[in-house]
Amino acid sequence: MTLRNHDIAELRRLDTAHHLPAQADHGLMQRLGGSTIITRANGCHIYDGDGRAILDGMAGLWCVQVGYGREELAQAAYDQMIELPYYNTFFKTATPPAVKLAAKIASLMGGNLSHVFFNSSGSEAVDTIIRLTRFYWAAKGQPEKQVIIARNNAYHGSTLGGVSLGGMGPMRAQGGPLVPGFEHIMQPYAFNLGFGEDEESFCNRAVQELEDKILAVGPERVAAFIGEPVQGAGGVIIPPAGYWPKIEAVCRKYGILLICDEVICGYGRLGEWFGFQKYGIKPDLISMAKGLSSGYLPISAVGVADHVVEVLREVGTDFIHGYTYSGHPTCAAVALANIAILEREHLVDRVRDDIGPYAQKAFATLRDHPLVGEVRMTGLLGAVEIVSEPGTNHRFGGKEGKAGPIARDACIKNGLMVRGIRDSLVFCPPLIITEAEVDKAVDIIRRSLDEVTPALRAIPVA
Repeated sequence: MTLRNHDIAELRRLDTAHHLPAQADHGLMQRLGGSTIITRANGCHIYDGDGRAILDGMAGLWCVQVGYGREELAQAAYDQMIELPYYNTFFKTATPPAVKLAAKIASLMGGNLSHVFFNSSGSEAVDTIIRLTRFYWAAKGQPEKQVIIARNNAYHGSTLGGVSLGGMGPMRAQGGPLVPGFEHIMQPYAFNLGFGEDEESFCNRAVQELEDKILAVGPERVAAFIGEPVQGAGGVIIPPAGYWPKIEAVCRKYGILLICDEVICGYGRLGEWFGFQKYGIKPDLISMAKGLSSGYLPISAVGVADHVVEVLREVGTDFIHGYTYSGHPTCAAVALANIAILEREHLVDRVRDDIGPYAQKAFATLRDHPLVGEVRMTGLLGAVEIVSEPGTNHRFGGKEGKAGPIARDACIKNGLMVRGIRDSLVFCPPLIITEAEVDKAVDIIRRSLDEVTPALRAIPVA
């Protein structure tokens, strides 16, 4: 393969002069002289403009399940572009890849989740769910059921709808006023909110918050509850045992829809095709994106249960919603090829039975580090929580969020791409990662924590 010779200095200059990267402090980006330019990738590694190899412990942005450099995905895109690069689904039309992909996703979801609505991003999928949920209840003659309950510190996208539904304080503080009709309850974050508490007691308390919120709002006004099976951008928050079946029971008790946001957890990340399957629940709607195409092309989808579709078909009017690229044939063709790789290489089973358990044991060895308060991992999704005192959940500087960015930067400098979420180092690699690469990641995290210890100890108490 021929690689381009890039003028990295010029790219960094142009980056500062013209490009606004996502979720960035743009003043800081200017002072830094532009972004780190990533020029190529292969397997589980990305390469910057200086040719430095970085082990990608974030699978791009939680999405590159099958790793980089899969030529058959490029070929699938090429073949589809030659035959039919694009057409829409607005004019009572559909394309073969979109239809085939919908059928394939339905077979993976199983149960009564037999229909799919396509979008381009996870944020769009969440917006689709917001509108579909409210349309559903209005069509059933209950238009007052508008309120959707989510969790504090939940991430459900960056559109105005997604930010309003999500529970991340810094995001909600920008760009208001927010869309009304959303409420929030505690996240099942035992390390922060139930430190030292009995697991069952903490679980029951977290679930009770949902029932209490439904009663406070009024069951006649509540449309749905939404949550990620494991909160990803919220810091890899793994729920206590029994949490999801109890949440589902509350939803059924009060006749509200249960929505699973599978944008991160879907397509093998937790060792099942979807996170709801791991936790043994039956949602009414699910959002998915990222791993659907391993990030090779932008595509997302909403899985819709049969009883919701029946209402759509009986209402006698259009559901006036959709996007230019809903069901984009080239994106759908790549997603189909991506799923074929996941199946052929048994990557979902590998996460459940092989590399997932190996990574969990390897990362558990970090628990003896004096800066590590907790290591939590399920499937190939994990976090290392940094604390100032062993055996506690005390934070450096007396305030959460000081340590994560410092430790993250050290890991990246040392050759491991991770994300720093508050005081956690988050790990979400491609599903093809090897045992040797897992060991390398653990070694880099340990060395990086050693390196930053003096800087963390020097943080003044807020």
